[in-house]
Amino acid sequence: MTIVLTPYWSNGQQKIKVEPQAPAPPPAGLLPPAYIHAVHAERSLLQLRSKATPIEKNIFLSQLKDADLNTFYKLCLANMSEITPLIYTPTVGDACLQFSQNFRRPEGLFISIKDKGKIGSILRNWPRLNEARISVVTDGSRILGLGDLGVNGMPISIGKLSLYVAGAGVRPTSTLPICLDLGTNNQKFLDDPLYLGLRQKRVSDEEMDEFMDEFMAEITTAFPKLLVQFEDFSTDHAFAYLARFRDRYPVFNDDIQGTGAVVLSGLINAAAIANIPARNHRILFFGAGSAGVGVAMQLISYFTLNGLSVEEARDRVWLVDSKGLVYDGRAAEVAEHKKCVEMLTMEPDFSRRDYTGAPLTDLLEIIEYVKPTALMGLSTIKSAFTEPVIRAMAKHNVRPIIFPLSNPVRLSECEFQETLEWSEGRAIFASGSPFPETTFEGRRRIPGQGNNMYIFPGLGLGSIIARVTSVTDSMVEASALGLANSLTEEERGLELVYPAIHRIREISGHVAVRVIRAAQKAGVDQSSELRSLSDEELTELVHKKMWYPC
Repeated sequence: MTIVLTPYWSNGQQKIKVEPQAPAPPPAGLLPPAYIHAVHAERSLLQLRSKATPIEKNIFLSQLKDADLNTFYKLCLANMSEITPLIYTPTVGDACLQFSQNFRRPEGLFISIKDKGKIGSILRNWPRLNEARISVVTDGSRILGLGDLGVNGMPISIGKLSLYVAGAGVRPTSTLPICLDLGTNNQKFLDDPLYLGLRQKRVSDEEMDEFMDEFMAEITTAFPKLLVQFEDFSTDHAFAYLARFRDRYPVFNDDIQGTGAVVLSGLINAAAIANIPARNHRILFFGAGSAGVGVAMQLISYFTLNGLSVEEARDRVWLVDSKGLVYDGRAAEVAEHKKCVEMLTMEPDFSRRDYTGAPLTDLLEIIEYVKPTALMGLSTIKSAFTEPVIRAMAKHNVRPIIFPLSNPVRLSECEFQETLEWSEGRAIFASGSPFPETTFEGRRRIPGQGNNMYIFPGLGLGSIIARVTSVTDSMVEASALGLANSLTEEERGLELVYPAIHRIREISGHVAVRVIRAAQKAGVDQSSELRSLSDEELTELVHKKMWYPC
């Protein structure tokens, strides 16, 4: 593909539009006589739909992207709601589990603990050294709800970057998937003769810290314009490395910050539907890992934006882990990341001080005690939100907010249809993975999907355009507010908490503008020339920066 620079005028100033131009056709005879690229896209879609299972469709799309990048992204943009679940959650979970078995050709960079001391030279082997702008980095230690998958976690990085391209128009050549192989504690893979990773247990925390220090120093030297997204690190490492690096490098963690932002956006819209004042909300989290605590931290913003102090906001959040309600007097030790003291820039302590009774371990019992207005599921425990649990939420709320956010679908805490039935159609629902729309009591009901794809592409695009030196809390909050404000009047009329996914480019542009403005306000932007642009001009620029397939 070639690039054409086209001059144009805007507000009395001459500007340059960067436009992709289709490559010249190959010499005669190298394509069938009646070959038409647009028809080929339709042919590819028919081939995709002929595949029997989601994993077969995932494999087909991976090969199509490798063979014909433009057709792959044309299909993505034209069929976003159909293809997104195939290239990312929920199908990417199976793609990870079967990565070593289905492996065809390498994509991205693999850096192992054996490369310690020479990570810089490994990074410089990347063929598009000067083009890289965004990298998704995983160590495969906590893939979705599937656990430690080791090097089999690479499809997470690949799939996420495909969504950066499809969802926000980040240029494909500027993406860099990386899998860090620090061993695996999954004995099944260690015993698998086809496993592509190191056959050793995970290294110690001390050795991993040294490795990560070297990796971050070298990657920012090799790629000085790179934004790094950490993905699917184990809970303790996710918090530790975000805290360790976020003030030194342009880095963010999508499991903590992206998930938090997309749920914050959903809560803002759900709370408006429920018509409950912020001060009266009580939010119960079932699941206290990196995603659960990250979301809880982000939802502090919902309350502070509505005039409450951080301490008042903290008092409206309850966490439940595998041992029950998290509180100070509990005999079992409470992990520091659940307290969130000094882990990140915000310092709310989510371990309850106001409960002094016997341990509460049953979710239904906890709901009767807390009487939450919103129930958030980040536990990866299938069907944890039982009929009695949903009915209890409906008993205490006219419009209960129920968000089963665990991925993939088979690990969701409840399903859409049953939630409607058990709440008499009153639940405001959003899940982590997609559920089909349905008709309940003669009314069309569309489930929300709290997909991080609504946040990270726009957050990444805005960060890249602004050339940020760090990703601040205010930028993450701005991405959530941008998403919350992107619903159309028709979508609000349908009581949606998230906009239609087919509008993702429009949504990502809106989010990116809010992120750039927040970066400017925080003083972490290096593209200072953007500060003088009006919001309209900045929006126009953001959309002109988006890559489109030819």
